[in-house]
Amino acid sequence: MDADRVTSGESTPQLTVVLADDHLVVRAGMRLLLSQDPAFDIVAESSTLPETFLAVRRHHPSVLVLDLAIAGQSSLRSIPELLEASPHTRILVLTMQGDPAFAREALRGGAAGYLLKEAAAEELLGAARQVAAGATYVQPSLGAHLAVADLATSRAGADDLLTAREVEVLSLLALGHTNQEIAGRLHISVRTVETHRARIRDKLDAETKADLVMAARERGLLP
Repeated sequence: MDADRVTSGESTPQLTVVLADDHLVVRAGMRLLLSQDPAFDIVAESSTLPETFLAVRRHHPSVLVLDLAIAGQSSLRSIPELLEASPHTRILVLTMQGDPAFAREALRGGAAGYLLKEAAAEELLGAARQVAAGATYVQPSLGAHLAVADLATSRAGADDLLTAREVEVLSLLALGHTNQEIAGRLHISVRTVETHRARIRDKLDAETKADLVMAARERGLLP
């Protein structure tokens, strides 16, 4: 392990940190930045996954700053195991991987934060403070991409939820047609229209016609 120390005495800060990255220069930069806040104490550094597990098990740090690629190995799938080894540790991923899919997978695995190495120095310090305080932090630019991707997913899910006939009924309802008019246009009975309407209402969790149309539009089912 590149560095491994435990501070002692009354000078020991409240929040302990382990830095996991296989680049010495990167770790030195992180150490310098985090040392600006007296609340943080870098108790260990690691350059491989086995070293990271050893440091986490030994120190149970408040924060683990973790690269997703360490010495040729992906640490993404190790996040749940690291948390199992130290349940109270908050993991802040610091990586070059800007793909929202990696961020989503890391957060699902239990990471408390996701930050790109291109971020400003102050952002790393702020992110570390936030995750240590129990919050979740995602780099704003990446968070926007995640929000768009999640919205697209929810829209696709809602579209799959309704049948083709229900989408037709919903579209006509949004245009202001009555049940009788919809029945005539689709060549079905009024009772069938009412049944479709009830099913649509249940699926979209919308009570009134206005709620139903709004829910459909929010999910991308209507223009």
